Amino acid sequence: MTGGVRAAGSIRRRLSLQLLSGAALLTLILVFIVRSFAQQLAEQSQDNILTASVTSILDASAIQQGELTVDIPYSAFSMLSNISDDRVFYRIVQDGSFLTGYEDLPAPATIGTAGAISFVTALYRAQEVRMVTATRRLALGDQPIDLRVSVAQTRNGQAQTLSQISQMALLFGGGFFAVAAVLALASAQSTVAPLRRLAGAVARRGPQDLRPVTARVPEEMVPLVQSLNQFIERLTISLSRSEDFIAEAAHRVRTPLATVRAQAEITLRRVDKDENRAALKEMIRAIDDSSRAAGQLLDHAMVTFRTDHLEQTQIDLVALVGDSVNRLQAVAELKDITMTFGAALPAQISGDAILIQNAVRNLLDNAIKYAPMDSLVSVEIANQMPWAILSFQDQGLGFPSSGAEGLTKRFARGENVAGIVGSGLGLTIADEVIRAHGGQLSISNNPNGVGACVTISLLLS
Repeated sequence: MTGGVRAAGSIRRRLSLQLLSGAALLTLILVFIVRSFAQQLAEQSQDNILTASVTSILDASAIQQGELTVDIPYSAFSMLSNISDDRVFYRIVQDGSFLTGYEDLPAPATIGTAGAISFVTALYRAQEVRMVTATRRLALGDQPIDLRVSVAQTRNGQAQTLSQISQMALLFGGGFFAVAAVLALASAQSTVAPLRRLAGAVARRGPQDLRPVTARVPEEMVPLVQSLNQFIERLTISLSRSEDFIAEAAHRVRTPLATVRAQAEITLRRVDKDENRAALKEMIRAIDDSSRAAGQLLDHAMVTFRTDHLEQTQIDLVALVGDSVNRLQAVAELKDITMTFGAALPAQISGDAILIQNAVRNLLDNAIKYAPMDSLVSVEIANQMPWAILSFQDQGLGFPSSGAEGLTKRFARGENVAGIVGSGLGLTIADEVIRAHGGQLSISNNPNGVGACVTISLLLS
């Protein structure tokens, strides 16, 4: 999963391919060098032995009793047969006249002076041969004569030896490539390992963890980490400013509405006519609806920001809920609703007091809004270790028989309350706050009769 990020290939794969390509190229160069060196040594060795053979024949030649005698020593050809099973050919010429050997053996293109040695590779009897030719000058009476000896040998043995050396070179090169491949893959893995560790360290952070990244990274990754830390810093500042703006906006929206409502209540106490009092009550309810809708929108924005970085403080749940009940008494009295609050034992929890208060206020507001005139809204806190169980019950229409589990979704409302003004955010706010604190919110119809029951569970500290 790339999360919408367009990947431009893999660094590890690219590095591995580059290293493997380099290893393959080095392997080919190594095999070529070894084979070329072996071929050069084989040719040099054959040339040296052929030269020794020719020289031994020339040294064995002599003038005896006015005649030229050429005795071919055994060692002249035995040294050639020792290195391979190739065929050996020779040709002895005196002053251009053939004496013995293989007459059709090709003569060298250039004939050197006495003492010179020439080397040639030629095709003889459908086989490639390597031939060495040397000349020796002898004195026959008063006349000098030139004795030229050529010795040739096929190159099958040399080709076989080169083939064996090539196979060994390929085997060695294959081993070298295998080792280089393992090292290349290990090197590529170790190169990208810091990137993986950095990505893992960032991924393991919670939404509320906006600390700068301080992990040790290679020098090449320092600009990336610096840019990431700068982004985190800007994000932290932006979130703080957004939260401050939401809090200020909530204050600026609620205060004028509260002022208008207070003036309407004062006027209500001074009016005697029933129709005027009814109109003022309707106006007050409209103000409450507007205040409620705006407040819930701002509360939801506040919850969205604060749940990412919860403040952990000790909260007296009984005192917090009791304060919220007292604050909404005036709203309940407009509908002649009686609110009761009971808590058997003190309940201490750990969490964000502002968010918990928002959740409680929205659940109370929902209970008052959907409760009928002249009814009862009850709030109770029970202690069921390790949980604090907070329940809200009203005598209203309750929850619909189907689809109630989806009412905690944003802007979701039951079909049975379509005629009542609401934003569909009250349960959403409460659910998000409670889940952020590791608790649970459940909704059901009142088991004791008509109406709805909302229960939240929070861990005791």
